[in-house]
This record gives sequence, C-alpha cells and structure tokens, in this order.
Amino acid sequence: MQIDVIETTGLGDRSYLVSADGVGVVVDPQRDIDRVLTLTEKRGVRIALVLETHLHNDYVTGGLELARTVGADYVVPAGDTVAYDRVPAADGDVLEAGPMRLRVLHTPGHTHHHVSYALADADGTVQAVFTGGSMLYGATGRTDLVGPEHTDELTHAQYHSVRRLVEELPAGTPVFPSHGFGSFCAATPTSGDSSTVGEQAQVNPALTQDEQTFVDQLIAGLTAIPAWYTHMGPVNAAGPAPVDLSMPRLVDPAELADRLSAGEWVIDLRSRTAFAAGHLPGALNFEFAVANFVTYVGWLVPWGAPLTLIGETEQQVADARRELVRIGIDRLAGAAIGSPEQLAAGQDTASYPVSDFAGLATAMAADPQLVVVDARRADERAGGGVRGSRHIPIHEMADRIDEVPDGDVWVYCGSGYRASIAASLLARNGRRPVLVDGGYGDADAGAAAVGLHDDDAR
Repeated sequence: MQIDVIETTGLGDRSYLVSADGVGVVVDPQRDIDRVLTLTEKRGVRIALVLETHLHNDYVTGGLELARTVGADYVVPAGDTVAYDRVPAADGDVLEAGPMRLRVLHTPGHTHHHVSYALADADGTVQAVFTGGSMLYGATGRTDLVGPEHTDELTHAQYHSVRRLVEELPAGTPVFPSHGFGSFCAATPTSGDSSTVGEQAQVNPALTQDEQTFVDQLIAGLTAIPAWYTHMGPVNAAGPAPVDLSMPRLVDPAELADRLSAGEWVIDLRSRTAFAAGHLPGALNFEFAVANFVTYVGWLVPWGAPLTLIGETEQQVADARRELVRIGIDRLAGAAIGSPEQLAAGQDTASYPVSDFAGLATAMAADPQLVVVDARRADERAGGGVRGSRHIPIHEMADRIDEVPDGDVWVYCGSGYRASIAASLLARNGRRPVLVDGGYGDADAGAAAVGLHDDDAR
C-alpha cells in the first residue's frame, strides 16, 4: 500500500490518497479535486471510496464532487444529517476497496459523529489510522466548533476517543490526521510531521494527563474561532456546488476606482513592503505569498461581501482564487492585473512607512505618548506585549477602528503579516500607520533595553 499526502498549507490540513493494486481510497479531500485526480492518474489507480472523518468546519469538502466525478462510494459518518446520498459510516463497519480494509471507529470530540478509519491489508494487519480531528500530532482537535453548549461534553469525549485509538491499535500504527499543521481546528499547537500510536501515547495530552486536567487545560487554551467556520458545516451538510477555478472577470482602472470609492473590499496581493511603498488608496493588503492568506481573508471579509483582487499577474490571481474557493468564497466581483501606477488611472497612489522593533523603541523613547497597536490574538497577548500598546486583534480591527486615535499609529503582530493587514485598514480609515515588519518575539536586545517589552501588557 502507498499513502500519498496532499498538503493544503494555507489551511493547515492534509488529505490522503491510499493506493493498492490499482485501487484508491481518498480521505478528507479539499474542494479543488483536480489535485487528487492528477495524483490518481500518476499512480494509475481507480478511486473506489471517498471517506470523510467528519463534516468539516474549516473548509468546503471536495468529497461529494470527487465521488460523483469518478463514480466512487462517498462515505460520511452515519450520525451526520446530510442532503445527499452517502454510505453511512457507523462504528465497527468495515469498508473494502481492493485489498484494503478500513474499520470505522467512532471517535467523537472534534464533532459529535466524528470517526477514524483504521486501515488494514487483506490479512487483517493494521497499516495506518486516519484520525481527522481526533488524535493529532501532540495534540487533539478543538472541541468548541459545534456550539459552546457542547464544548465540555465533547472535550470529555475527545479524551476517551484518543485513548480508544491507543487501546485498540498496535503501537507501531502510523497516524495520519487531517488537521494540525497550522490549522485553527487544533485545540493546541501540534508538533512533528509524522507519528505513531505508540509515540502519541508518550506525548499526547489526552494520554499523559488525567481526564479532568486534560479537559480543563484544553478548554482554557481555546482561541478565537475564525469567522468563516460558521458557514462550513452547513455547506458541507447541504452538499457543495462543483468547484469553479476559472479566472475572475477583469476590471479596468475606472471600475476599480469606483469599487474603491464605494468602500468595497479590494485586496492587493503584493508583499507587505511593496504595498506600503505604493498602493491604491482604499485597497487592503493581504499578502498572498504567505500561508495565512486565506485564513485572514475568510476571517475579516464579511461573508458574501463583494471582493475584488489586485494581482501582479493572472497566475497570482488564479492561485488566490484557488485558495478562496476552499472556504466557499466562490463569487469574486472581479480582478485587476498590474502595478498601482498602471491601475491608478492618473490618480495619486498612497504609501506609509515601514520600520522594525528597534525603530519602534527609538520612536517610543522620543514620544512616550506614541500610539501603538498590537494586532495579535488574545492568547498571544497574554504572554506580554509592547509597553503601553493598545490590543486590538486583527479579526476585530474593522469593527474597532474608532478606538484608534487620529494621526500616527504604529502597528505590530507576531510576524508582520497581520500588522500589514491592520496598517492597510487603518490607512483606509484615515490614520497614518507605520508598519512594524517583524515578529514580537524577534524584538532585539537593544529594543528591550529601552523598555519596549511589558510582560504584563493587557
């Protein structure tokens, strides 16, 4: 048997193709199924089964379309109510595909009806387990995505589900989770790129802690839920429409100017430093060359709002569109290709300064009343922040702009990425931002020496 990993780094997820004797099984496929079809052609296999470990909360599945396209059985947990025909996966069921046998294990926690699939060969020897959002590498899937009223119950269930996997599977069984590679579906940060059931027994909190400690610590560590998550479960239950990866309609500079003046979401995909050096007034900077792109577009742009992309090339726009359809942003208002100067139609472009933490320290020393905004999440802020800074997480920035005084404002985050989004939002709303390009944890000793850090910042 061969197990191919299909990475979706922008969402921190993995899908899998299992191949044996010309037959394939796909686990938790993403929306853009062309990647799976290309791989199956390369492997020379026919897909017999498409498996879902759960109804996903962080992306739109490609499972239904893939199964229909190739004529495979589509397997979804039996407890989930869906609006399409599927093979229900119930605890103890054994699914067959060529020489492969997949035993269904009900592993609730990430969702109520979550299942894992233990893969065995025709002789019954276990070869792997696909754990979805149950057992991750050094962590587990978060338990608060189906409603706060279920979190405590599901956290207890998650504890027992992970322990069940260890009790019922050989220690040497390789573990293949769908989440945990930067995904917000992980309850806590994961570690490592591969693991086995036996290794997890030594390091996974569900296996090294008593039940109540595990429950208390997992719930205490849960962070903000990305805004688009609320739409994914219903879309996946209803049955997603076929994916559309076609190029958005191109808009000319005049139409682009109209969209900007109307206050629509116009996203410039260039690097944060290129954007700061020159951009169309009113445009927002979501740098595409960073894995966090789709996370923060999905989190900040109101669901269904008109969205226009500005790209340096058509390929860049096409790549961004691929990322966006994975979370159900299917209808783009349009796209524009070119530099700000080419798209400005004779109007002036805008810019703002870029500095670093050493520059921030110098500016703070010269002006103790300097306005500084921290765009990190609350869990990051809890570990300290810049002395005197105002904490406005990036996902709250659009709604809390009025808390930022008029005039100059320095903005930072954990890497510079979210700060660049924040700076563009501030600029669109009449402030004069200075982008701190770098991570809070990277602030150098010279900056610390002048009192940049405050471990008690709130």
